[in-house]
Amino acid sequence: MKITAAVLDCIGHTGGLAATKPLSLDALDLAAPRAGELLVRIEAAGVCHSDLSVINGDRPRPMPMALGHEAVGTVEALGDQADTLFKVGDRVVLAFLPACGECVRCVSGEGYMCPNGAAANGKGELLGGGFRLSRDGCDVHHHLGVSAFASHAVVDRRSAVRIDADIPAEVAALFGCAVLTGVGAVLNSAALRVGESVAIYGLGGVGLAALLGGVAGGGNPISVIDPVAEKRALALELGAAAAFAPGEEDGIAAPDLVVETVGKAAVLERAYALARRGGRVVTVGLPNPTERFSIPAVSLVGDGKTIIGSYLGSSIPARDIPRYIALWRAGRLPVERLLSSVSPLAEINALFDTLAAGRAVRQVVIP
Repeated sequence: MKITAAVLDCIGHTGGLAATKPLSLDALDLAAPRAGELLVRIEAAGVCHSDLSVINGDRPRPMPMALGHEAVGTVEALGDQADTLFKVGDRVVLAFLPACGECVRCVSGEGYMCPNGAAANGKGELLGGGFRLSRDGCDVHHHLGVSAFASHAVVDRRSAVRIDADIPAEVAALFGCAVLTGVGAVLNSAALRVGESVAIYGLGGVGLAALLGGVAGGGNPISVIDPVAEKRALALELGAAAAFAPGEEDGIAAPDLVVETVGKAAVLERAYALARRGGRVVTVGLPNPTERFSIPAVSLVGDGKTIIGSYLGSSIPARDIPRYIALWRAGRLPVERLLSSVSPLAEINALFDTLAAGRAVRQVVIP
């Protein structure tokens, strides 16, 4: 079938994306889903810094690639008519790592570390192998098994989690990445305990989701650090006890847990220095691969601190998305407050300029 998708042909674009338009809205051919796959009509997709990291080259990926990885949609066709988990008409949130369910990591409960899913994502293929997207007879790579900046997508069924039909599309989309990553970093990776103090660096979609997770998990007090005054004000409304601009965080009493979401090695170093002796530092940001993190080696023993890398918020999407939606329904996870704007897909390049400038939390596009 013919679809429209936002395609990136080369990496390394920085600044002025609204004018240079590195993402082009192209007519692509989308092959029918194979066994174990779903054809999904995309309802809404979030604009995430992980997409921007591909555009600017911080996260190199094979080109050309149809971007977008945080989305909600409706199943329109099954690759296997005997599928008992999904049916046509199901509403699904799409997650950006399809765990195979069979490797050692998956059967050990660590599907977020699935090497098969990671390998497929790195090659820009679906978990079942190969491509379902093409342009003028040439393959187009998939972004993280989803490629959601499009009218439709074919995804592995292991990238999809069924949800109820009544959740607004612009809210539901955020559960696929921002909420899984941010809330999961606090509740899963860090295993926050009630009453522990928390500090969070960075108040984008993931950082503010981490704040929501910290509040829901009983963290107290929670402090946040971000250069944008409007984001600091929003964080205070969402339950932060104090908000600081970078460089002012020396006023924070050394917290039990520090969460770094910025994706800069220098910020991770500051996060490590801020944590109390015996404290934990969880990092979810994705720095440029050339960046290096430096700490006094003796401090790992002398201060007894723990550094935890958190991918996908150490989440199991089929388990955690329903849990987080239940918290949202109970009013304990106000995900809708993360939404900055809802725009047509045609504005995608300008939206990345807004994201890069730090002026948005989570923008959503409607194909």
